[in-house]
Amino acid sequence: MGELKKSPEVRFDGFKEDWIEHELSEVIDLNSGRDYKHLAKGSIPVYGTGGYMLSVNQSLSQESDAIGIGRKGTIDKPYILKAPFWTVDTLFYAIPKDDYDLNFINSIFKKINWKEKDESTGVPSLSKITINSIKVITPDYCEQRKIGALFSNIDSLIKNHQTQLTKLKNLKKAMLVKMFPQEGATVPEIRFKGFDGEWEEKCLNNICDTYSGGTPLVGIVEYYNGKIPFIRSGEINRNKTELYISEKGLKESSAKLVEKGTIMYALYGATSGEVGISKLNGAINQAILAIQPYEGYNNIFICEWLKREKSRIISTYLQGGQGNLSGNIIKNLIIYFPCEAEQNKIGTYFKNIDLMIKNHQEQLKKLNNIKKACLNKMFVA
Repeated sequence: MGELKKSPEVRFDGFKEDWIEHELSEVIDLNSGRDYKHLAKGSIPVYGTGGYMLSVNQSLSQESDAIGIGRKGTIDKPYILKAPFWTVDTLFYAIPKDDYDLNFINSIFKKINWKEKDESTGVPSLSKITINSIKVITPDYCEQRKIGALFSNIDSLIKNHQTQLTKLKNLKKAMLVKMFPQEGATVPEIRFKGFDGEWEEKCLNNICDTYSGGTPLVGIVEYYNGKIPFIRSGEINRNKTELYISEKGLKESSAKLVEKGTIMYALYGATSGEVGISKLNGAINQAILAIQPYEGYNNIFICEWLKREKSRIISTYLQGGQGNLSGNIIKNLIIYFPCEAEQNKIGTYFKNIDLMIKNHQEQLKKLNNIKKACLNKMFVA
């Protein structure tokens, strides 16, 4: 096979040599996984296409790290396997040959469009012949290590943010249970220091103003492309909208304005039960119930209670979990309230958790975008 020499768009300083084309069979040793059911329990991890499964007392690779790539089923999610390990028969493991860096080859694997290599009309499948014949372009070992280390660091940052995000989401889920009274109770399991006494039962309709909106007639052009954000039920937790209506569209329809800080509850369709606090001034359609608490009632506290109760509300009022909720159902819900100071404490607590969750989500998005850009610019197509 003739050598094809190329270079990527972006490189580390000091590297000038062209990259060289190879078949993967020249770069890796591709091995098959095996059944583990005859093995005893132990400390050696067993991996499948979805990741770790269990631990056994023997390994297929005792000292060499590798890259796992699906033979059958999930074929497009390669990941690094740290020795010692065992893989099941649906997961190949690829050990880089001498002068090939594991992290660099892992990045090469992530660039390959494995679904295009699928050889089956049913369950996605790959063969050794197909994998080994894939052409890749690589630099010398020193440059590989530089590139591999970069992507290893990016992956570590992504993993860290994902771990923290998962912990925060689990914490919030647990605290939504513990910081509000359970059914039949009038006090929560966990409270901030300095607060005691029973919470007071209130009907939502008695402590809030509520209203729904409407949609300007779609066929009238002058009702749209104005300056008023038009919020639909799928957008209640976003800080921007896809549609804008005009002052005329607002005036000549039943659409209603909401201000930042208004609680919005989705009544219709797939988003039924979703709730959020408006991040912008705009107009709402008929699928949204706007909720504006009276003085003494905290909007974040109410919003978080409604989030907590979503499953119960859906299972109680929507047959099969699908359909539409009415505004009257939500307005007649019973909520237990502590004093305003305790509401504010709880609201601030959940607001801070949401801010931390948002921060990790934004960092994950940035890191994934950086990784995508680097994969495009630091490798030869």
